[in-house]
Formats: sequence, C-alpha cells, structure tokens
Amino acid sequence: MLGCCSSRSIVLPIEVVRLDGVTRHFAQGQGIVTALRQVDLEVADGECIAITGPSGSGKTTLLGLIGGIDRPDSGQVLVAGHDVGQLKGAALEAYRLRVVGFVFQNSGLLPLMSALENVVLTAALCGVEPGEARERAHEVLAQLGLAGRVDHRGYELSGGERQRVALARALVKRPRILLADEPTGQLDSSTAVEIIDLVRQLQGITVIVVTHDAALVEVADRSLQLEDGVLHGNRRVTP
Repeated sequence: MLGCCSSRSIVLPIEVVRLDGVTRHFAQGQGIVTALRQVDLEVADGECIAITGPSGSGKTTLLGLIGGIDRPDSGQVLVAGHDVGQLKGAALEAYRLRVVGFVFQNSGLLPLMSALENVVLTAALCGVEPGEARERAHEVLAQLGLAGRVDHRGYELSGGERQRVALARALVKRPRILLADEPTGQLDSSTAVEIIDLVRQLQGITVIVVTHDAALVEVADRSLQLEDGVLHGNRRVTP
C-alpha cells in the first residue's frame, strides 16, 4: 500500500511508468468522445519523453491519468508497480503531493506572494517542516538561477522567471516524476530554450512532457505522437 509515505521510501523499478490498454471516454453533448484508445506506454526511471500531437488528441488527458487526477475507463496506469487508478483517500493524496510534480503552460503563481513564498507554500502543503521548507525553496530557486529574485512578488517577475518559479514549486516536492503540460507555450523562443535546458539537466527525475515545441522534442530521450487518442512511436523500454 502506498499510504502517506514519502516518495523516497518507494523503491522504483527501471520501468517507473507503465500504461496497459488505457482508454478514456468523455461525454460531450449527447455523444461520447474517446480521448485515449488502448494506450500502451513504458517510461524508464530517469527518462525524459516528449509527447506531441494536435490539440484535442488526448495529451493532457494522458498526463492527468498518470498524475492521479483522473482515472481510466479501462486499462491500468501503473507507477512503481502501484495501480494509480485504484489509489484512494490518503494514498492518492500522498501520490499527488509527493510522487508527482506538475508544471503547466500558465505558471499559476499567487501574484501577491514572493517567489520564495510561492515555493515554500508548496513544500508546506506536502508536509515539510517550515525550516526545511524554506531551505529547500532557497536551494531549488538558486539552482534555477533565481537566487536574486526570491523576494520579488509574482507580478514583478518576467514570464520566463514565473515559469522557473513554477518549475521550482514542482521540484521542491522532490518528486520522482515531473509532468509538464506545454511548459514553454507562452514563452518567447530564447526563454523557452532556457527552460528546456533546465528541464534537461534534471537528475534522477522521470520527465513526461506534452508539447508543440520542436526544441523541447529535440532534447528529449524519446518522442511519441498522439493522434485521435492513439499513441504512436517507440513505446517500450529497452533494458
């Protein structure tokens, strides 16, 4: 049972993420839309994969299933051998807070809080003690080149800086899996490259990113394509 344990107590196999025959339907008007169709996927521990595809192809749905914020209609989503679709209550909360980190196209910062306060708040919500939360926040913001901007409020930061703080909020949790949904979608090309480089330098974190950004695809270990809910590309982990 996953329970409320820290993600560090979970021993992850080489195959850290596995989807077997995952299908997800949504009601739309009087009909049914199939967002994902019998999706199979394996992602190795520490691997960075990029998933591309047109809008509405199921990319965000796929991330939501892996992140435990949605459940498949059929098939299994396995992370470290745990069936995410079966997690409930405290176990599901622990998974969302401590095993996975999220970065979205919109940074979602609290604009009146400083960069440091935004990151500390995330750590606190994960149950980190106040002193350690501040220490972790300072550390990760410095790693992302924001040591000189920790006291600036969200509205005082540039778009690229806000996205770095969003990345810091995900990383302060010390997750084993980073799920990124169009993380460079609102950035200019030079800033996007900076964010891409930061993501690629992550050590010991499995990264799954959905994107239209060719530069981000270029630095990934593998790229896959979703079209009409069907996943194409190299899906299997090579031992």
